[in-house]
Amino acid sequence: MKTRITELLGIEYPIIQGGMAWVAEYHLAAAVANAGGLGLIGAASAPPEVVREQIREAKKLTDRPFGVNVMLMNPNAPEVAQIVIEEGVKVVTTGAGNPGRFIPMWKEAGVKVIPVVASVAMAKMMERAGADAVVAEGTESGGHIGDQTTMTLVPQVVDAVELPVIAAGGIADARGFAAAFMLGAEAVQMGTRFVTAKESIVHPNYKERIIKAKDIDSEVTGRSTGHPIRVLRNPMARAYLKMEKDGATLDELERLTLGSLRKAVIDGDVKNGSLMAGQSAGLVKQENTCREIMEEIMEGAAKLLKR
Repeated sequence: MKTRITELLGIEYPIIQGGMAWVAEYHLAAAVANAGGLGLIGAASAPPEVVREQIREAKKLTDRPFGVNVMLMNPNAPEVAQIVIEEGVKVVTTGAGNPGRFIPMWKEAGVKVIPVVASVAMAKMMERAGADAVVAEGTESGGHIGDQTTMTLVPQVVDAVELPVIAAGGIADARGFAAAFMLGAEAVQMGTRFVTAKESIVHPNYKERIIKAKDIDSEVTGRSTGHPIRVLRNPMARAYLKMEKDGATLDELERLTLGSLRKAVIDGDVKNGSLMAGQSAGLVKQENTCREIMEEIMEGAAKLLKR
């Protein structure tokens, strides 16, 4: 299936794996790349040299294109931005800020730049700054979210910019893929579905919570801080919401969540860890390989789009 995104990135299928902190490491990125999509290494707040090592390890596992997601609020972002160039990475996605200061150096090095946006205004700004495409991410996503739903955001962004648009948020199967294309997207980005991939290093406890999740099992913490995050319900999330309701300070809330994502992903602590997942968790029913996920979605979407 060819779109402007597959042509731009040199990939077989218009499916991109989200750049999730602690989850999107080189094993998963390489597996998605080998299955025909675009795998991403999530730099998050990792030390720059760890990101460099991740890139080099991914290259040992695949000769296909993969990218790095740069979290711009990370103090190490300038160093990571330079490492991307030094290591010959061809695609960068960005989140948590405006990548404008890095776009000229990336473009000069031949890096394709794809910012994640949560509004039409941000999409237009990224187009003017020289981005190659944008990910329009709806509030259904896991982790850090905006306010607009995928259903309303994607077509408005498509109408507002000439760039190819990638839809994200609430997409986990062929139906979501086909719906995104009906809205004008030329690719989809999925996070939650890939958390449960067999190649994902995520602890089995975390994967099991996603697979067993129901439609109403996610909630949003952090609205009072201005940094809302969608997670699956657990004791830690309930404690956080109670503290928010009682007027806890940002410092108090941050102390509660310090290291919580690592607890969930690496240690499998599903009570005190941050179980970041989107509303699509209720659609994920089993653990599959990245290739099985890709083939299932592409075969199903082909039938739906023909209809």
